[in-house]
Amino acid sequence: MNPLKPSAYLAGLNIDVMRFGLEAITGLLERFGFPQNEYPALLIAGTNGKGSTAAMAASILKEAGFRTGLYTSPHLVDVRERIALNGKKIPERDLGSILSEIQAKVCGPVSYFEALTAAAFIYFQRARVDIAVMEAGLGGRLDATNVCRPLVSVITNIGLEHTAYLGRTLTAVAGEKAGIIRQGGVCVTGATQQKVTDHLAFICRQKKSRFFRLGKDFKIIQRPDGRVDYCGIRRKISGLRVALAGAHQLANAALALAALEIVEEHGLKISDAAVVSGLKKTRWEARMEILRDRPVFLLDGAHNPSGVRTLCRALKKYFSRRRLILIFAVLSDKDYRAMLKKIAPLAAVTILPPLKTARAVPAQQLAREMKEMGFKAVAAKTVDEAIHTALGMAQESDVICALGSLYLAGEVKQSFHQLNSCGKA
Repeated sequence: MNPLKPSAYLAGLNIDVMRFGLEAITGLLERFGFPQNEYPALLIAGTNGKGSTAAMAASILKEAGFRTGLYTSPHLVDVRERIALNGKKIPERDLGSILSEIQAKVCGPVSYFEALTAAAFIYFQRARVDIAVMEAGLGGRLDATNVCRPLVSVITNIGLEHTAYLGRTLTAVAGEKAGIIRQGGVCVTGATQQKVTDHLAFICRQKKSRFFRLGKDFKIIQRPDGRVDYCGIRRKISGLRVALAGAHQLANAALALAALEIVEEHGLKISDAAVVSGLKKTRWEARMEILRDRPVFLLDGAHNPSGVRTLCRALKKYFSRRRLILIFAVLSDKDYRAMLKKIAPLAAVTILPPLKTARAVPAQQLAREMKEMGFKAVAAKTVDEAIHTALGMAQESDVICALGSLYLAGEVKQSFHQLNSCGKA
């Protein structure tokens, strides 16, 4: 069979469909000989910070000399962003070839996410990775990534999200995320709420799994010069620089380092030099990413109340004396009213573009609701128009911040690529 372009097969799978359960992914992988069982993994779930933690862990493992697979979601511009080997996207031909094989072997319906997760497992096997860093998509217990063989399970933090699927309390959400913890395994978490950590500790006792908490069993301390010291489970490293911006990334770095301490127990040795270099070289788009300097154009993937709360802290810390213009778009299954109540008071105006997905809240509806809440808002016809409107409003000393959805982040990245190509950005 001739390899497909990745988009050809994926176009027939609805990206907006979410399905929970491991039967389909397990059945599909069985037809490929269970490739996910042929290498160890680091599996990461949580409400926020999963991708950043995964990116830092993968960067450090690469710098330590290991062939490292990285699977994340969603992508911003190119679907191949989701599957990377040693920092490089899967080649289009390889992804197309694997998807052709999946299409030929699949029995019954398969979701977009399941197809890509299977493709990642197969690609990493054929690339003979030493380890794969896997980011769970949604939840954990019933997420398609949860068929791998993790040396350590990381739960970054817990907040209320996707309550229709994960439950309406923090402990219910924590229980779903804790589904990635293995019997006799290891869990590392950055969760801080007492009820959450108590629940995770209870699950770990049931599974006879070791449990390590940020702030109790390991920590990271920021120096006045911006560098940090890591005081880990058994290891201490001083004078580190975390490339990703924002105080919240220090917690993500600590989680990555704690997880890698557990990985080392299985013979994958990681030097201090690899840690220093890996943290310094980590790149992760749409996380406090500056696309332009004058005015500052900031792109952030915050898409739930806890993520917006973290972004607000960063905006107050780094840009408190500047006028703020927001570009905001959001999916309808998010608590967008809580998000807007946190960040809209910081802004002079919020520009609301539509998104290219049926799951988005219509821009005109958002505009009406924001005005009812007492905030100044303007609807735009497209993301391009929203960007041009914001740039037209802004003075050089102002800050423009786009947030609310990774769908928005992807469209903004595409628009900026076009602007840069035309020399207008």
